[in-house]
Amino acid sequence: MNGNLVILAGGISSRMKKSIPSENLDHRLIADAKSITKSMIRVDNVHKPFLDYLLYNAREAGYKDVVIVIGKNDNLIMEHYGKKKKGNHYNGIIISYAIQKIPGGRTKPLGTADALLQALQFRTDWEGKRFTVCNSDNLYSKHVLKLLLDSQYPNAMIDYDRFGLQFGQERIEKFSVVKKDDENFLIGIIEKPTSEEIDKVKRKDGRIGVSMNIFQLSYNMILPYLKKIPMHPQRQEKELPVAIDMMVREHPKSLYAFPVSEHVPDLTSLDDIEGVRNYLDKEFKTRELWD
Repeated sequence: MNGNLVILAGGISSRMKKSIPSENLDHRLIADAKSITKSMIRVDNVHKPFLDYLLYNAREAGYKDVVIVIGKNDNLIMEHYGKKKKGNHYNGIIISYAIQKIPGGRTKPLGTADALLQALQFRTDWEGKRFTVCNSDNLYSKHVLKLLLDSQYPNAMIDYDRFGLQFGQERIEKFSVVKKDDENFLIGIIEKPTSEEIDKVKRKDGRIGVSMNIFQLSYNMILPYLKKIPMHPQRQEKELPVAIDMMVREHPKSLYAFPVSEHVPDLTSLDDIEGVRNYLDKEFKTRELWD
């Protein structure tokens, strides 16, 4: 059991910055959303960044060693969590940073697979161990973080029940669906699924599993696929689910999908802020974290 966690926060938050705010949204939140990375938006009523809540859940689940993948010019995260590249102590967690470089000729990073590759190349001391990797703009629960940390499988993921997510139907239908065998081992992750593909993965009880991009992975098993993954032909990025698909095709029954039914607060656009704030107010009572 290794309390190692990679949080992917190197994106440029383009969808958040392009979204149109509602008339009722606080001007401070609009300014945050338009100027800083999503995970640092002070979305609650006590002005803590969203990322604090994810780190708090991670610590409560048992994670100790956290690598945050950040963009080259993202100084705000380092100013908040510690300015050293490695070994910042923050409320019982040790935080380090892997800076995701942008290749020449591009204006944005190469994607989530590239972000994880740079994190693992930075933390070669994790070789031979397992780690959890997740997005910075989703608030994963202590329950699922601990489920992965305590997993006895070499690789695992959370297979969310689509009907447990509290999003609009149109949005949910765009989520990646999870294709599994009868023993719940991953066969593949279908991005932007068609209605026919969704019907094929539907279980007899009507359950449809979706991926919210949280995985427990073996350093040694996933690393070769992060290195050789091809560029997506349309989006021109290297995406983590594709690398995982490559891995499970060559290593069947190597990644177990834990079925879970619960909501995952998400900060994709300005429309999400009010719902996330209400969730934090209910679940955390807007109290100061780390007490």
